[in-house]
Amino acid sequence: MTKLEIKGFWNEVKGKLKQKYAHLTDDGLLFVEGKDDELVGRLLKSLGRTKEAVRAEIAAL
Repeated sequence: MTKLEIKGFWNEVKGKLKQKYAHLTDDGLLFVEGKDDELVGRLLKSLGRTKEAVRAEIAAL
């Protein structure tokens, strides 16, 4: 999944992640252009998973 693909449908993905993981916040899921690695890092901390697992989960949504 490319950065452009993630940005293109991030609002939909964000909603699905919040449904699945109720403890995630809007601030934690904020997508700032050029800082996608920071977003993945916040998800790593929140979900306790590897970078590859987080990216795969986002891709699967």
